[in-house]
Amino acid sequence: QVQLVESGGGLVQPGGSLRLSCAASGTIFSITTMGWYRQAPGKERELVSSITSGGVTNYADSVKGRFTCSRDNARNTVYLQMNSLKPEDTAVYYCNVRILKMGFYNDYWGQGTQVTVSS
Repeated sequence: QVQLVESGGGLVQPGGSLRLSCAASGTIFSITTMGWYRQAPGKERELVSSITSGGVTNYADSVKGRFTCSRDNARNTVYLQMNSLKPEDTAVYYCNVRILKMGFYNDYWGQGTQVTVSS
């Protein structure tokens, strides 16, 4: 079993910053891609950012230049630094970890953390 524990969400004013963390624990064989998704009310879940085991990152156009995704492989942890936050960034943020086990990829999800950007 793999558990993902997220932290760092909250309420912030427009233009502010937050840092999300997601730590994976349990029976972990080989973590490949780690990333963050978000889901706003009435909308589908969307990819925010991802990072490969080699450190290659990918960002949604809406967050490029404002968000930075990073990871600490020794701690099996992925981070999302969010700067210049906008009201449209308000959503529940979910971390995602893809693990390779016996030739198959398995996706695991965090419990979600609320990010609210409002004055």
